[in-house]
This record gives sequence, structure tokens and C-alpha cells, in this order.
Amino acid sequence: GGIAGTTVDCALHPLDTFRTRLQSEKGFWASGGFRGAYKGILSAAMGSAPGAAMFFSTYETMKKVMKTMSGDKEHPMHHAMASSCGEVMACLVRVPTANITQNMQVGRFTRLTEAVSAIQKTGGVGAFYVGYGTMVMREIPFSFIQFPLYEGFKKFISEKQGSETTALQGAACGSVAGGIAGGVTTPLDVAKTRIMLEKVEEGAVRKYGGTVQALSTIFAEEGVQGLFKGIGPRVTWITVGGFIFFGAYEGAQKTLQRTGLW
Repeated sequence: GGIAGTTVDCALHPLDTFRTRLQSEKGFWASGGFRGAYKGILSAAMGSAPGAAMFFSTYETMKKVMKTMSGDKEHPMHHAMASSCGEVMACLVRVPTANITQNMQVGRFTRLTEAVSAIQKTGGVGAFYVGYGTMVMREIPFSFIQFPLYEGFKKFISEKQGSETTALQGAACGSVAGGIAGGVTTPLDVAKTRIMLEKVEEGAVRKYGGTVQALSTIFAEEGVQGLFKGIGPRVTWITVGGFIFFGAYEGAQKTLQRTGLW
């Protein structure tokens, strides 16, 4: 999971940069346009492996726990709940790196050390966790959509062909499921970006003070279109990335099963 996460985040970082800039309040061109598409890649790469590893270790552990508690019976909700637990844990790593990455993507900082120092000065460790609640609120519905679909697609294919799905088939299932979930949860992604990028002067009130307030403000000022800014790069990133991510994960899982380490 860790290797897969790093591979995806590095290979598709430009798409993530364009998504951030499209969702930025300043707008795409004022945030950098197509220039410097790899800004923030180091912080993104640093958070990828531990974030993905934390997610999958929690996901697999909770899936087994829930199955045991249900008398060894599997249910689609187990996948949704296990993945939600995984997201909550993974966000402990993803949120700080996302705060650094997104601020670099819009050109606010040019060096990683500069970004870390500046964010730390605004509020200590807590400043790195601005947007944590919104990110968790984005990831949980995303997981409730993606993982039951992913497992459901795999089960359907497996029953149709009378054998387990291959790593390639698993990758395709994850890719399609992720694309659907990514599109549906775009408004929450836009809210998360606005919260993380908002620059608040001392003593001033935050314009995007929380998930509900951010969504309401964006809708009031920009309409429905504003809530779906960046949906193209987001869905493309998740669909293509999901294929690589789940392909690597499925391949690694099957290899470990064959060697008896899983």
C-alpha cells in the first residue's frame, strides 16, 4: 500500500496541482496556471507511503475484526466501515502533508523548509491539521462509496468467471469505483482546499470556518458550479491513480498470499 501510494502521488502530481489551482479562491491562472506543475511533490511523496500504509493496515485489520464479530460472515458494510476507520488514521499523516503541498502548489512557498516554518509559525502543530475534520468528512463518504463498489465489482467478476479476480481486474474495479466516488465527493474536496488555503490575518474571522460554512459560502458566491471546481482533474487523478494503486496493492497482496506471509 505504501509503495503504491507513493507511485501514484508522484506520477500524477501535476493533475493534483491543477485540481488545487482550479479550486483555489484566487482561480486557476492567478494560482500558477500550468506552470510549476510539480510544486509540492516532495511533501506529497513524503506523506504517501506512511499514509497509504496506515490506511491499508487499518482497513485489513478492521475488516477481519468485523467479519469475526459477525460470525465469519462478510457484509458490504464491513468494507465501508473498515475503510472509514482506515481514512481516519491515514488523515493523521495526509492532512499535514496536504497543507504543505497545497500551499506550495498555489505558489505561496517555493521550498519545503520555508512552507513548514511558515505554517508552524501561524499556530504550531495545530496549524498543520487545519482542515482535518473536512478531510475526514470527505474521505468517509468517499470510502463508503468506493470500497463497497470495489469489493462488489470484484465479487461479481469472480462469480461470473468462476475464479478469483486477477490483479489487473482488481485494478480496474478500484479505478472505476474510485472515479465514481471522486466525482460525488468533489464539493467536500473544494471545501477542504478552501479551508487549507485560506490566509487569516490576526484577529480576523475565518471566511471558511468549517465544512458546512465553507460549502454554504461557496454555493452562495459561486453556485453549484463552484462546488464542482476541479472535478475533471480529480476524477482523472483518482481513476488513473486507482488503477495503479489497486494494481500494485492487489499484486503485492497475491504475492504475500503465495509466500504465506499474508
